Amino acid sequence: MEFTGTWHIYEMSNWDDEYFNMEVQAYIEIDEQGNGEFQFGLVTGYIDGDIVKDGSANKLEFTWEGNDENDEASGSGWLKLEDENELEGKIKFHQGDSSTLLAKRA
Repeated sequence: MEFTGTWHIYEMSNWDDEYFNMEVQAYIEIDEQGNGEFQFGLVTGYIDGDIVKDGSANKLEFTWEGNDENDEASGSGWLKLEDENELEGKIKFHQGDSSTLLAKRA
């Protein structure tokens, strides 16, 4: 599965790198079933994803549950490969903020 692996987030539209790399190098990790985890800033979450067709490419659409500064949080998002080592995506908090992101394969 082309999304499998660890991806380092290097850009987010809603937060700067000082925030999103605050505790660890911001990342998304995806397993072969499309599930995984992520952390940016003080937000951590577990991903439940599905591959869907988006034109001629695949997109990993997901929901997530986790924490934002120790408060329960959840939301949705998607990831799409730009090439084999870079992806773009979006992460959204349920009834809250959202941000696009760019990430490179670790």
